[in-house]
Amino acid sequence: MSGPITIQSAGQWQDILSTTNVVVADFYADWCGPCKMIAPHFETLSKEHSKPKKVAFCKINVDSLSSVSRTYGVTAMPTFIIFHAGQPIETIRGANPPALTGAISKAVNLPAKPGHGAGHAFQAPGRTLGGGEGVGSSRTVRPSAAASAGFSIWAVIQHVVTVVGLYVVSLIAVRWYLFGMPEGGLWAMLTDWWPNMESIDRFLQSRGKLAV
Repeated sequence: MSGPITIQSAGQWQDILSTTNVVVADFYADWCGPCKMIAPHFETLSKEHSKPKKVAFCKINVDSLSSVSRTYGVTAMPTFIIFHAGQPIETIRGANPPALTGAISKAVNLPAKPGHGAGHAFQAPGRTLGGGEGVGSSRTVRPSAAASAGFSIWAVIQHVVTVVGLYVVSLIAVRWYLFGMPEGGLWAMLTDWWPNMESIDRFLQSRGKLAV
């Protein structure tokens, strides 16, 4: 099984779309955090389900191929669109592994449509998750409450870890500024951390009184 195909041009995209029964497109951006988070899961699904001319997984950069993303009404990343015989049938917005896995598991079993594969993809107006107009009629996959809650909790955990990390780094910087680097290096500074916290606090309070 092969991994995702990185689309380089609109022509390449149309060729794959018109000759493959089921195509799963990942519309992403290099600067998108959730896109990077779900990328390994998308690659795993690709290696599991890809079959030449039957099932293809494609990655489309919305910045370098903006014309393609606009065609399908993509306004947020990541957005996954599943095509059957050249027509969008599923739209999943956001990094939601359970919803993506479920939609792909159903799509890969769809039979080939007569006449598809001759190089022409059927196009018709449709809707995406946000209500925008795109190509082909599409059905929105709404994530379950449990899946949405799990993803939100993960985001909160990441935020808390980031805040705590910044707080610790700031305290290390203040400790270094006030007392200098001890002979034992950073480890010695950390082990000697708490005895000096009261001194740091008194120093900051005195600086505040002087400023007033």
